Amino acid sequence: MAKGKAKGPKGKKITLKIAKNSIRITLDGRRRLDLSKMGITTFPKCILKLADVDELDLSRNMLKKIPGSIEKFQKLRWLDLHSNQLEELPEAIGKLQNLFYLNICNNKLTSSNLPEGLNLLKNLHILNLGLNRLDSIPTSLGALKELTEIGLFDNALTTIPNSVKRLPRLKKMNVERNPFPDSIKQEDHSDPIKRVETLHLVQEKDLCSSCLKVCKGERDKLHQLMDVTPSSSKKSSFSSLLTPNSTAKDNQEEWRLRDDLSSHSMDDVS
Repeated sequence: MAKGKAKGPKGKKITLKIAKNSIRITLDGRRRLDLSKMGITTFPKCILKLADVDELDLSRNMLKKIPGSIEKFQKLRWLDLHSNQLEELPEAIGKLQNLFYLNICNNKLTSSNLPEGLNLLKNLHILNLGLNRLDSIPTSLGALKELTEIGLFDNALTTIPNSVKRLPRLKKMNVERNPFPDSIKQEDHSDPIKRVETLHLVQEKDLCSSCLKVCKGERDKLHQLMDVTPSSSKKSSFSSLLTPNSTAKDNQEEWRLRDDLSSHSMDDVS
């Protein structure tokens, strides 16, 4: 008699009662369904009855698949799937048009299994794809015009598409620990914009003779430096993105609250 296939670990069964008791209210009044670290191996269908939540946390489980029924969470602004065993994502994820934050770090995703639907998330501001098995990034992610932060660290990337690097609102991009060619590794990743805490403008007539002398001396030094310094041909890049799933930072809640507060303030302005 032939033996059947070996079964994987049996995960915890999530009932509707357990799910309802796992709903939390965030500091800004949103409803968050937190099923993280529950030992879940399959997506609990019962939570589809709670599809009106604003946030869904299924991180740190053993999920291998997210069903297309995830599209029922139409109010979802925050979705955390990090640290599972996901090998693919459903195309239906692109129908979550209110999604602001998506974390799919630390899974088993490959470039060929990234759904085209990702480029439909027009309101997405933060995307974490770190710690996966990506050897390329689709140029179609350049359609995410609202994206401000992206994590691509710890993958197998050798290049980043220009369509992603030139996203109009992108401020932070982490590409650490990828096998980039030396020519890319040597690029300057520092912030090209230099900032000062306070700047005071005064007219020359308002300065005493000694202060005026010091200012003119500094100006002459600056002019001399500009005369001998060749113009830089390096392309501007982005400073590192500290992500909640890096080995140096494990506090997901703190990172989430920071992003919630910033997004809430943007909602107030609009």
